[in-house]
Amino acid sequence: MLAQVHSFVLRGIEPLPCEVEVDVAEDGLPKTTVVGLPDAAVKESVERVRSAIVNSGYPFPMARLLVNLAPADIKKEGPVYDLPIAVGLLRAAQVLRPGAGKGLVFAGELALDGRLRPVRGAINLSLLARRRGAPGVVVPTENAEEAAAVEGVEVYPADSLASVVGFLNGAHEIEATRPVEVDDDLAAAAIDFAEVRGQEAVKRALVVAAAGGHNIAMIGPAGTGKSMCARALPGILPPLSRDEALEVTRIYSAVGQVPPGRSLITTRPFRGPHHTASAVAVIGGGTIPRPGEVSLAHHGVLFLDETPEFPRAVLETLRQPLEDGEVTIARAHGSVRFPARFMLVAAMNPTPKGSASPDEAGQRAMDKYLGKLSGPLIDRMDLHVEVPAVDYDRLAGKRTGPGTAELRAQVIAARAVQTERNGGPLRTNRVLRGSELDELAALDGAGRALLKEAMTGLGLSARAYDKVRRVARTIADLEASETVVAHHVAEAVQYRLLDRRG
Repeated sequence: MLAQVHSFVLRGIEPLPCEVEVDVAEDGLPKTTVVGLPDAAVKESVERVRSAIVNSGYPFPMARLLVNLAPADIKKEGPVYDLPIAVGLLRAAQVLRPGAGKGLVFAGELALDGRLRPVRGAINLSLLARRRGAPGVVVPTENAEEAAAVEGVEVYPADSLASVVGFLNGAHEIEATRPVEVDDDLAAAAIDFAEVRGQEAVKRALVVAAAGGHNIAMIGPAGTGKSMCARALPGILPPLSRDEALEVTRIYSAVGQVPPGRSLITTRPFRGPHHTASAVAVIGGGTIPRPGEVSLAHHGVLFLDETPEFPRAVLETLRQPLEDGEVTIARAHGSVRFPARFMLVAAMNPTPKGSASPDEAGQRAMDKYLGKLSGPLIDRMDLHVEVPAVDYDRLAGKRTGPGTAELRAQVIAARAVQTERNGGPLRTNRVLRGSELDELAALDGAGRALLKEAMTGLGLSARAYDKVRRVARTIADLEASETVVAHHVAEAVQYRLLDRRG
């Protein structure tokens, strides 16, 4: 007898339908075979399913069993297919009534005693169910709130195989999980900018970066507060919209990193990989491609501390996501795209020792150390700012300057202007291209003359030319100015520190 059950398979973070077909042969020796490119965890599911069915009090078919996971040309991984395989076997063995659970989509890992354990990708499963018009999904209780974050999908939570069988046979009801109301309030910042002493110019640069979604590089001696400023940055970013939260949660769900008890990730991610991280860990990849740090930082901040210490190959892989906002992982069997629209914050010391001497030897050491960063990568950084040492009086004095709440208000106001002018909340000034800049960031006469002088004097590239115009547009937005004038351009040019050093 043949039974069919609907489930899903993740290709990157994109959910695809997977049909679990279970055939119970009337003749032949008892044997269970799983086909359809299963990995070791899927092959082992047969033994988990066998024990879960028997220990739940149901008969396990003593016959030749064939389990097919279609489509057969996509690799299947993980224990997500335990529950659909068990449902298929019980349906083929006529333990379930005919037509029970027709159209429902199943996912879940089975314990040997029949309990259901959570799996990765629950929110992606719900997105697939909504797209295909499925009547609902059946998932482990721990995944229910996450799956219910997708509106328009009935999510039935189950804690055991027995409860699933009772629900499908109509012996008892399972109340669908209601979507949890998402709190749009901004989370408290880990570090308040009021705690940062004596770096007012750096704070200003970070506000400009946050307002326009720009990438920023901070260069200065060790212990001047670069890491502290970077970790305070997420506190001044605007809250995630619901669509952005769904995108971020999809990525984290695909790798099993959604925090327990959370239905949606509503705070902007902050990722800070160590400089020993491999290219695969940072950019993504693997035999079955998975998102890396650049995708886990989507709609948030990627912080690279001691940037020149990262391998050159790792840094160069950042070029595509910085420019395109996505990563393409190519493999022999196909390519996978991961979203990767993040703010890059790079912090670096001037030399390996952490400080630079004013003499010629110190200058040579600094040039050699910062020379580890390629010109194209530096071009993709919108702002370069120096973080100088702070003297004793400022460290020991009273806190001065605005705090996170005040700076956040400035950023949110500037983002609102961009949303209205640029055509959407994701259309920050950072993504504006040449023709759009000509229209939306047109310079006055004095601004054009100043930019021409800077281009000639600093030898800026065409990419850096557009960067200056984008940053100048953001500075004007912070001042609620419709026109980009000379002093906006002047401040933007000041943020090309590494070009000046060159």
